Amino acid sequence: MKNKVLIWVLVLFPIVALGGFFLFLHVKHQLPTEIINSKKVPLEFKDHTVQCPQCHMYLMGTKHSVQIITNDLKTHFFDDMGCAIVWLNEQKIESQTITLWIFSIDTNRYIDAFKAFYSINDTTPMHYGFGAYEQKKEGLIDFTEMRLRMLRGENMSDPKIRQHLQQGH
Repeated sequence: MKNKVLIWVLVLFPIVALGGFFLFLHVKHQLPTEIINSKKVPLEFKDHTVQCPQCHMYLMGTKHSVQIITNDLKTHFFDDMGCAIVWLNEQKIESQTITLWIFSIDTNRYIDAFKAFYSINDTTPMHYGFGAYEQKKEGLIDFTEMRLRMLRGENMSDPKIRQHLQQGH
């Protein structure tokens, strides 16, 4: 009887210990895209660890980054607001069903993207030009107008629009 108990201890203990060790490694090295974001808050990420699902670029820093938290509490990371708008449209996700964060240029923190004000000619990673600001200034547009311009193709990625905006119109 003692031999059977000893054998079970010698077999089970290493298996349980290894299982616990691998669980620890998995949680410690879990990517932000794998986290269930039940608090619906912006998540931290390291450079080159998360990829924009629209343009497939790896995110470098938080400037211009966007985080969409969907109903399944998954966080999707974008390098440019234009990518986020196109992705939402292609996925047929209504904006009122999500939580949307964007990194603000003027306050250097994540803000509610629906309440942000947007420039139309900032230099952004994908050259759409929609930089987010928390404080309203002259020449900035709201989320609804920015979304409409993005979906109509009226952004800095269009050479004619870019030229028109750079001429000060």
